[in-house]
Amino acid sequence: MLVRRASEALAGKELDAILAGCFEDAGLSGVLVELDRALDGGLERLRAGRELPAAVGETLLWYRPPGLACSLLVMVGLGKSSDWGPAPLYRAVAAAARQAARKPRRSVALDTSLVLNDTSVPTAIAAVLAGCQGQDLYRSEKKLFAFEELWLPVGSESDFRTGVILGESVNLARRLVDQPPNVIYPGSFAELAADLCREVGIECDVWDEERLEFERCGALLAVGQGSARPPRLLLMRYRGGPADQPPLALVGKGVTFDSGGLSVKPTEGMKTMKCDMAGAATVVAALHAAARLKLPVNLIGLAGLVENLISGSSYKLGDVLTSRSGKTIEILNTDAEGRLVLADLLDIAVEQGAAALVDVATLTGSCIIALGNHVAGLMGNHEGWCARVAQAARRAGEPVWPLPMYAEYAEQLRSSIADLKNVGEGRAAGAIVAAKFLEEFVRGRPWVHLDVAGPAFLESPKPWCDGATGAFVRTLVEVARQWTGRVEETAG
Repeated sequence: MLVRRASEALAGKELDAILAGCFEDAGLSGVLVELDRALDGGLERLRAGRELPAAVGETLLWYRPPGLACSLLVMVGLGKSSDWGPAPLYRAVAAAARQAARKPRRSVALDTSLVLNDTSVPTAIAAVLAGCQGQDLYRSEKKLFAFEELWLPVGSESDFRTGVILGESVNLARRLVDQPPNVIYPGSFAELAADLCREVGIECDVWDEERLEFERCGALLAVGQGSARPPRLLLMRYRGGPADQPPLALVGKGVTFDSGGLSVKPTEGMKTMKCDMAGAATVVAALHAAARLKLPVNLIGLAGLVENLISGSSYKLGDVLTSRSGKTIEILNTDAEGRLVLADLLDIAVEQGAAALVDVATLTGSCIIALGNHVAGLMGNHEGWCARVAQAARRAGEPVWPLPMYAEYAEQLRSSIADLKNVGEGRAAGAIVAAKFLEEFVRGRPWVHLDVAGPAFLESPKPWCDGATGAFVRTLVEVARQWTGRVEETAG
């Protein structure tokens, strides 16, 4: 999509569509007054009759609006002005773009009611690109069509480029997650990711089963041993910073399909388990974006790729595994497999010299119970690093909420036969107990765990998205953008 600066008034510009927004608690102002004048008071009449959209993402479509040169005007609700920020901006713009993208359109413009200032531009562009892509990857008749060109009233060429890269990276993660499990499995994911890395100059090592055994990745290997498709591990390095800058590690869970293993999921719980590799997809897409943006930082990316299936060779309840770190783990639930994959990945990240770590995983249903489908759980071992990642998420408009990490939660993981159990005592505080398990493998390095089980995939379509969301790609890019090599400098 080509992005251009619109120097003239949109009302008289030949366009296929104009996207405009209105707050539910404010009258017409600024560019909306100009549009209303061109429409001979049409917007004001709609506002007076309470016909204009109000809630974030709610839309009204006006075809062939008299007085405008465009063929479609999309009005989108922005919610309350006091709540405005990156999160409602992203959803509102994506919802408006999604409506306009239902037919092929060459030129589309955002007006200043949506892009209020230059700092909004990259987020708005990313939202447009996301709004134009659905999960209809294998439909012969597509439902959504990308725009050829987008016109914005503000922003620089640098803003435009950043927004396009962020949007394309979000959509990259979404395409990976939306692919069916017969297409994306450990080997095919690894090949695709290696190709993506080569495109942008990221070093990428793919560890096969033999290398994983040599590296003593006993926890990861156990999860994958029930599948005919062997596991893979991606070790990626982006060297954009000074040679002496310690790297930041981004770590992603990549269970390309999760049946639950012998602790088998019910059918309804298994239908969307192609999305259990969303953490790995997020990490690959974020590194790809960082390289395209030429961020002056050093990054390590790790993705553990497995299928958690059932066969005569599946790992069993009661098994004791030896993780790469040497810690032993008693298995009491084979559906608590993501933490086993991450355990070995986190150990590798520390060994590779990471000064700080962020892992992303669709880890627990408990986090959805606690926070719902649109907020990720944030847990970690370093207050300043947690604050820094939360700050990056706020700037990206991707909601997170911190959960407590008191030492008492780890008591649930004590085993009478091994160093750890892989599950706690029942469902209570399940997301936190899973995070306390991961904490055992970071060797005290500053670490944040993002449980994205809710935000990563929408089982029911929303006005701004359906299927995979690409959530937290933009947050990881923002974390990387702010990386200096020292956590102390990023606290607060």
